[in-house]
Amino acid sequence: MNAQFAHKRPYQICSNCIMDTSDSNIVFDDRGWCDYCNNYHKNIVPHWHPDERGAAELAPVIEQIKKDGQGKDHDCILGISGGVDSSYVAYIAKEKFGLRPLLFHVDAGWNSQQAVNNIEKLVDGLNLDLHTEVINWQEMKDLQLSFFKAQVPHLDTPQDHAFFAGLYNYAAKNGIKYILTGANYSTECVREPLEWHYHATDLRQLKDIHKRFGTRPLKSFPLTDIFTYRIFYRFFKNVRVVKPLNSIPFHKESAMQELADKFGWQRYAHKHYESRFTRFYEGYWLPTKFGYDKRRAHFSSLILTGQMSRAEALEKIAVPAFNLDDVAQDFEYIATKLGLSVAELQALHAGPNKTYKDYKNAMPLIDLGTRVLRLLGVQKAVMR
Repeated sequence: MNAQFAHKRPYQICSNCIMDTSDSNIVFDDRGWCDYCNNYHKNIVPHWHPDERGAAELAPVIEQIKKDGQGKDHDCILGISGGVDSSYVAYIAKEKFGLRPLLFHVDAGWNSQQAVNNIEKLVDGLNLDLHTEVINWQEMKDLQLSFFKAQVPHLDTPQDHAFFAGLYNYAAKNGIKYILTGANYSTECVREPLEWHYHATDLRQLKDIHKRFGTRPLKSFPLTDIFTYRIFYRFFKNVRVVKPLNSIPFHKESAMQELADKFGWQRYAHKHYESRFTRFYEGYWLPTKFGYDKRRAHFSSLILTGQMSRAEALEKIAVPAFNLDDVAQDFEYIATKLGLSVAELQALHAGPNKTYKDYKNAMPLIDLGTRVLRLLGVQKAVMR
């Protein structure tokens, strides 16, 4: 266990969810409720309608997608990872809404067996087309090693950026006007704080870290930035993002069971663990090196939306997300795949912790954009 992280304030845990002072900026009220819980009830619940009202609001959007897609092979595109959120969107898009999505998968080299199986099952079961963008492994490896060497918590940025940029760039380039995503309040109303998981869309930071620690140019790696997709793609390329899971009842356990029953979809241990790298990074590296356990945010979302009791969440969070046998195997697997020895990877784990603030970043501009979106009522979750 890396002893570098320490709470700079007395330890406190929310009395309503399980977010705690491992988020250094968390704020508690007189009841002991955190700002995530208060924000959920004040800013999310009044505007979130996963019921008949939401379905009625979504219906004209679906009809417009169909109308704009007439005469085309596909009327929308959907990024699919093999995880429950994107898998369920693919299912309802085809079977419940009658859409013709192109499934878009970015293979960054870390797919688990479950992810591959789940994508295949959905493609076959729904009779949908799949486009797979395979990332150049040497570039991917070099970028990931750069983030390891930078000693930042957000080691998943290279993978997340590839997923995000690959999808948006493809849609804009091919004139696809609608991107369906699995983003939702039901399982994501409590967002991980930036010190745990910095913006994967901050291209300035990605380039700075790679410039300092990388060894090869990113010639084919998909790149974009938050302003390209939020402004240029939206207003000049007419690319619109649709989040259907916010307009229908979406219960994680029920959705996974429905996918398993209909398609032979396979469950995985936890949110985002369809990637072998993410399982290692979120389950072991982040908690032991930095003291951040993303399950706190994931479980807290489920508590707020009535899908998990606080007692159950406390019981689950008390048990590490990894067992020592798996860690030993994953350490060797990750190290070998990245061209490191186990000792070299362990040395990086023991190195001095850094944050996104130690490198060039676009946070002032992103912050401004977030405040504008909050004023417009678009951004409702706490982002800090």
